[in-house]
Amino acid sequence: MIRAFDILISAAVLLLTLPLIVIVAIAIKISSPGPILYPADRAGLGGGNFRMFKFRSMHVNSGGSDITGTNDPRIFAVGNIIRMLKLDELPQFVNVIKGEMAIVGPRPEAPGIVADHYAPWMHDTLKVRPGITSPGAIFYYAFGDELLAADDPEKAYLDNLLAPKLALDLAYSQRENVLSNIIIIAHTAIAIVCKAAGKPIGPQGRDITAAAKWVDASKFQIAKAD
Repeated sequence: MIRAFDILISAAVLLLTLPLIVIVAIAIKISSPGPILYPADRAGLGGGNFRMFKFRSMHVNSGGSDITGTNDPRIFAVGNIIRMLKLDELPQFVNVIKGEMAIVGPRPEAPGIVADHYAPWMHDTLKVRPGITSPGAIFYYAFGDELLAADDPEKAYLDNLLAPKLALDLAYSQRENVLSNIIIIAHTAIAIVCKAAGKPIGPQGRDITAAAKWVDASKFQIAKAD
């Protein structure tokens, strides 16, 4: 049921946003030399690797960490806009149609992070398809700028974001259904608007409460305080 829903919605999104996709592609090409799409190796269902596509938002050969820090100088101007509006994720609806991703599911991590930094409980998030959005993704999107504001964004990510993000997604996976996914999709759209307005909102309180089974509740204080 969820898989059929994902295919139907993904096809509709790609069709309806085709003019926007063309505009974004042209804007990227004008703004920064290089390819329009950025392929990223990610850990998928069962831990197997797949290639996830995003609209490129960074200069080519800019190097650095897989983790994007606050005010990262590698991002070009148009890239900042498409990242803020989450337009860089649109190509991932193709990954959904291919069966590599779901619309709602844990955001896929780089294989190196999985191999080097996953605690045993974190591997349970690999039992479902990774997704374009999720409670963990909303938490990251809403508060990542504050939590990654450090000289070493990768260390800040591992210390402040990886565990709470995965705990939220693991908690959600235990109650997921088509209706709850529709709510998460709507919540994501609201979170994007609120972030653009300077008033970020976090994931639903029920997922924050359930996530405390794996992560100390203090990790979510920034979301509760908002």
